[in-house]
Amino acid sequence: MMADNRGADEERETAFVIHPDVQNFKNGDRRSVDAMVEEICSLTKAIELDIVGVETFKVARVQAGSFLGKGQREIVAQICEDLKPNIVIVNFTLSPVQQRNLEKSFGAKVIDRTGLILEIFGARAQTKEGRLQVDLASLNYQRSRLVRSWTHLERQRGGAGFMGGPGERQIEIDRRLIDNRITKLKKELETVKRTRELGRKARERVPYPVVALVGYTNAGKSTLFNTLTKSDVFAQDLLFATLDPTLRQLELPNGQKVILSDTVGFISDLPTHLIAAFRATLEETLHADVILHVCDIANPDFKAQHDDVVDILTSLDIEYETDPRIIEVYNKIDNLDIEDQADLRRRGKFDERIEAVSAINGEGLDSLLETVTRLISSSHNEVSFLLSYADGGALSWLYDNGEVLGREDVDGQLKVEVRLSPEDLSRFTDRYPYKPINSFN
Repeated sequence: MMADNRGADEERETAFVIHPDVQNFKNGDRRSVDAMVEEICSLTKAIELDIVGVETFKVARVQAGSFLGKGQREIVAQICEDLKPNIVIVNFTLSPVQQRNLEKSFGAKVIDRTGLILEIFGARAQTKEGRLQVDLASLNYQRSRLVRSWTHLERQRGGAGFMGGPGERQIEIDRRLIDNRITKLKKELETVKRTRELGRKARERVPYPVVALVGYTNAGKSTLFNTLTKSDVFAQDLLFATLDPTLRQLELPNGQKVILSDTVGFISDLPTHLIAAFRATLEETLHADVILHVCDIANPDFKAQHDDVVDILTSLDIEYETDPRIIEVYNKIDNLDIEDQADLRRRGKFDERIEAVSAINGEGLDSLLETVTRLISSSHNEVSFLLSYADGGALSWLYDNGEVLGREDVDGQLKVEVRLSPEDLSRFTDRYPYKPINSFN
């Protein structure tokens, strides 16, 4: 009963954060130790944990059974005895054996980077598809560990449930029950995916081109989305503020309507469970007419974050360097000094793939929208047809598969101006006895 009377601050869980500086780690040459420590601390705060301490250890050789060396484990054990954190977070992927042995050494609950990210995803996913994806990724993660998830934080935040208190006994879950649950989730996800695919095909029939926002988490995608569409999607200076894809209609300067899609932010060393589980979420990106790669240009870790996103897009079979759909949107230029802003603008004049903007104050957005308009226009044909008034099928087909821009009577025939993709233009002329009377592209 006393817990009900405590203030919110007293009820917050505490965490001690460990960053292992592992030699020869694949990302070691990409980013600084300070940047990686700052990121894991931001992830920890994103799940509403109070950090009571941070320690960086140089790890020359990872110990197979305990990850850290004996001396390092003893240091952390003493810290845990003094500070009594609820959770010890290790900024690396631990094997089940390493996780259990570290818990024994520290006398506290331990979660690794994967578990922490899954916990955040579990707390933030709102749609049915998002929840299913998180549950599937979480079960695949738990399956190798064969432990029941700890639930006291899950009850508070709706997380994935890996972050139980110290001293809670790990109860083995029957592998068959997990497998059955995974099978059931996969079937439910397939149903949701089919619904999403039907929705995508319906949009193709409209058709409104799709413009997808991608980028490192906290790069400002949702703020840009809100500014462009005048929406109020949750946007905050917080890692993984957006998990579920959000779609809004946007009108370009030439009057062309497009669908703007905001997607989950990427992060370095994204758990493989999540890449697989969230592939459906990223389908809007795979099929988009334009891809806006939003980068936080003011972040000292900009280059590494940029390269991480490129790696993930490449893993999704997008040829980043040669894909003509991609525009790099250098966001947060308002956080740069005057000279750096000027240099970036000059660079953008010589590189059509770069747009410098501030989603907060709107600077550069007009140029960005003009570039998007140009890209979409270059991939679609604006043509006119003279149709017989009696041929309702042809007119209906154009409405279903193109964007009708105008129609008028011309000497007893119906002149229809329409925007079509090259594929749909070919399909129409193959199916109906009409040829374009003029072309604007």
